[in-house]
Amino acid sequence: MRISREVTESLEKGLPVVALETTVLAHGLPHPQNLELAREIDEICRSNGVVPAPIGILRGEIIVGMSFEELNILISDEPLKIGTREIPYAVAMKKSAATTVSATVRIAKIVGIDVFATGGIGGVHPGDWDVSQDITEMCKSACIVVSSGCKSILDVRKTIEFLETFQVTVVGYKTKKFPIFYEGLSDYDLDYTVEHPEEVATMFKLKRELAMEGSILVANPIPSEYAISESEVQALINTALTECFERGITGKAVTPYLLSRVAELSGGRTIKANVELIKNNVKLACEIAKELTEMR
Repeated sequence: MRISREVTESLEKGLPVVALETTVLAHGLPHPQNLELAREIDEICRSNGVVPAPIGILRGEIIVGMSFEELNILISDEPLKIGTREIPYAVAMKKSAATTVSATVRIAKIVGIDVFATGGIGGVHPGDWDVSQDITEMCKSACIVVSSGCKSILDVRKTIEFLETFQVTVVGYKTKKFPIFYEGLSDYDLDYTVEHPEEVATMFKLKRELAMEGSILVANPIPSEYAISESEVQALINTALTECFERGITGKAVTPYLLSRVAELSGGRTIKANVELIKNNVKLACEIAKELTEMR
């Protein structure tokens, strides 16, 4: 594993750092929007006084704090999409790999980064028992995960139930409903709501003092101006799901296919929504990271 000098020095000095996944860049967005987003995220973090730490595996080496050049190489290498389970394989076989939520959370925990921003978590897919590693990893690794809930292509009710079963603390940020994208808010109520980043940092600090395992999932809705109506999104998803089943696409290949096809069917509106919600989550993650740093 290689940690960039900037990230290493920031962690040693107790400065705020936010972990970032690379799956959205390598598999979630087309070129050049993916690299444009990488630069925008970097600017958001730095303008807020936070060090960004993109995490990925480049030809067998885990890198925490990837440079733009390394991100470009990673994307062009046609990387694997990996969760925690696949990390040893990617490293042993000298593969390039983009990290999902689960892999990013695990690596962030190892190096001591407590806050992570993403678009949305994986969850439970409709139909059979296809459950994302994201949930089980958040159960084991202590991290603050800022996301816009889960993708609406998932079974939202079952996803929420699994989060509860695996003792992942879910708090809505200025919302009492569990968010989904690209619509904004689901019909499912949340038990807990916070209004300020400081409250999230305080909760995490207390979990640590009480030796409690597991992550805090901060559910931050997509900005309303970029949300797409539920009826439109569902129609797009149903079309894409039908094609997915007809083509025999399963496992980790399902989500990238659905996102790509829905983006095509929506004329690119879902891509715009995805970009904006990620930027919004990064901003919130920066605020939480700064609050957490001040409490140490």
